[in-house]
Amino acid sequence: MRLAILLALGAALFGSAMVATVVGAVPLPLSAIVTAALHPASTGAVSTIFWLLRLPRVLIGALVGASLAVSGTLMQGLLRNPLVDPYLTGASAGAALAIAVAIALGVSPPAYSAIAFVAALAVTLLVALLARTGTGISPDRLIIAGVSLSALFAGLTTLVILLAQSSYVSLNILAWLGGSLVGHGWHDLMWASLYSCAGLALGLAAVPALNALRLGQRRAQSIGVDVERTRWLVVIATCLLTAAAVSVSGIIGFVGLIVPHIARAAIGHDLRWTLLAAMPIGATIVILADMMARSAAPPLELPLGILLSTIGVPAFLYLAWRKVRIA
Repeated sequence: MRLAILLALGAALFGSAMVATVVGAVPLPLSAIVTAALHPASTGAVSTIFWLLRLPRVLIGALVGASLAVSGTLMQGLLRNPLVDPYLTGASAGAALAIAVAIALGVSPPAYSAIAFVAALAVTLLVALLARTGTGISPDRLIIAGVSLSALFAGLTTLVILLAQSSYVSLNILAWLGGSLVGHGWHDLMWASLYSCAGLALGLAAVPALNALRLGQRRAQSIGVDVERTRWLVVIATCLLTAAAVSVSGIIGFVGLIVPHIARAAIGHDLRWTLLAAMPIGATIVILADMMARSAAPPLELPLGILLSTIGVPAFLYLAWRKVRIA
């Protein structure tokens, strides 16, 4: 049954990716897309649009969605809290501040991805260090440190926007904060994939221990689980996954919060299966949302983060007002 569900989710992901390569500001026939895919060396407008614009954008959307979904699942499993998401560590707020400063200083746009990744990575590690106690990382301190630094960085980002010398700079900062997959290609996908795969590997290594922690910390320790090592594995894994996603998409909220709940409802609470289900679900959601963002009002593109927020906020309120559990 679980395998059938995963196959169905994989088919849905493949179908959404195919549709996303067809739909856009310039609609393309499916037959032309298939021809371009089967003949990568061919030239022409359809081939250029498919290989240089649509396909890398769809793959980046899948990477972002899967990374945030896995990161959210790991964070909720570690903290035993169904209402936390990967941005809890302050990664998004730190990246936003770094990009705002970079734009204000006139840094070239191709450097934004690297700047966002380094900033997200540094902030997450800082939060982890602030959360350390004599016995390791404290989940309560992790939440407090993450929320506090996120508020600080959000305020500083607003200050940078207010002090910007021109409206052009302010609009560029706001565009990045709104979240978008515009302007990224194969090079960005390659680097983000490396960090995302590293984060996924670390997260999978922590799954058996996280499953044991569902029984309680003391009982998990009694059967040999190294709780401190598990917490560090999860923090570093979510750090890499979130930083990789933020570096190519800007701020996209609610994916890491909502997808773990959908995955658990579809396939159960065993993290081995939940993570496998969360990846295609998150990827499909972001691909479809991005397709809507670029085709709803062409030639304009709606901010992807804002579009997902219109879906995520009602879902978050629903989860907050009903009894949710993760065990």
